[in-house]
Amino acid sequence: MIREILRFLSKEPLKTMDALREWLNDPQFRQQATDLGMRLLVFCGVLVLAWIAGVVTRRILLRVLEQIVKRTKTAWDDALHERKVFSRLSYLVPALVLYGAAPLAFEGYETLAGGVQLAAEIFMILIGLLAVDGFLTALVDICRPYEFYRRMPVRGFVQVVKILLYVITAIIVVPTLVGKSPTVLLGGMGAMTAVLILVFKDTILGFVAGIQLSTNQMVCIGDWIEMPKFGADGDVIDITLTTVKVSNWDKTITTIPTYALISDAFKNWRGMQESGGRRIKRAIYIDMTSVKFCTKAMVEKYKKIHCLKDYIEQKEIELAEYNAARQVDDSVLVNGRRMTNLGTFRAYIAAYLHGHPKVHQHMTFLIRHLAPTAQGLPIEIYVFSNDQVWANYEAIQADIFDHMLAVIPEFDLRVFQNPTGADLQRLTFSP
Repeated sequence: MIREILRFLSKEPLKTMDALREWLNDPQFRQQATDLGMRLLVFCGVLVLAWIAGVVTRRILLRVLEQIVKRTKTAWDDALHERKVFSRLSYLVPALVLYGAAPLAFEGYETLAGGVQLAAEIFMILIGLLAVDGFLTALVDICRPYEFYRRMPVRGFVQVVKILLYVITAIIVVPTLVGKSPTVLLGGMGAMTAVLILVFKDTILGFVAGIQLSTNQMVCIGDWIEMPKFGADGDVIDITLTTVKVSNWDKTITTIPTYALISDAFKNWRGMQESGGRRIKRAIYIDMTSVKFCTKAMVEKYKKIHCLKDYIEQKEIELAEYNAARQVDDSVLVNGRRMTNLGTFRAYIAAYLHGHPKVHQHMTFLIRHLAPTAQGLPIEIYVFSNDQVWANYEAIQADIFDHMLAVIPEFDLRVFQNPTGADLQRLTFSP
């Protein structure tokens, strides 16, 4: 019919008008036009039927399904509902009605019927793709409470599957629209491989990095990591195909490229979290001029300290035997071995911490000297608390050093501190 019109229009105008008038008065043409009009009218009825089917599905069946989902105790159906999987699938109903009724509505007009069916097929493919997309997102939500979700980058793997689905859908739909074989599009994509690699560089690197992170257990959701290069210091809250999100302690969010965790260095505190202890490593600086040998009066005074009594009695026996075996002259203090107030203080710290309920007794336990500095002699406490919660850990550490600073004068020791304004004022106005 269209070809005939174009042929008429290509002739001279007057002849074309006469031919067109003759053609419109042709009984056969009138019969065809009437038949086509009836087919279009039937198709409009099919569209109305499809619309009614969609309304019934969405406003009745979906609401009934929503009530059923709310009453069930399982979580997976709630996730599917929240991600609109059922809502998207409901659009398939009117598409199926159109697809099935098109041959009946356009009987004798295979081209029109095929066009409607092709449009319905493409629509159903796209709706199916969106439904699967929602299902995969819901799958991430369903897996979130389980332990393996923390250990594996589930979202990254799901994103890879989504990308593959979209690519496959494009390979199916585009050639269908242009009337070509999918192999033609695949051949063209082969020629564009370099461009695709450049465009999806971050995605490819992120996918490979996600596999390495998962295989080597380098970082998981919930881990505390430090990465100064990106200003990250906090808990990992999300691992995707291209990024890792870190919630810092100041409540800011740092986004790190996934492949940066492979190519750059970072600190993961998971070992501390799983060990059962958290390290306390801090030093007190002692004024070295206050270190001296213990006199008999000092020893008797220290014996009254409950946690030092056994230590001092044992130490006295040990030193007496050592000095007696070497016939040491006790009248000179530098002869032989003697107790010092600093050594006794270190013994007190060890005894106090061994009795502390918040100090881990089965991990590294050191009370040691560090190299002397211009600020004094550092006495370092190197132990582990058995409480890893940040606030509790800081409270334990503060409690220990509060006690140590308060007890130091009892051992005739002084803490080194640079002169303050009050010190200079006392020196200035002293008589």
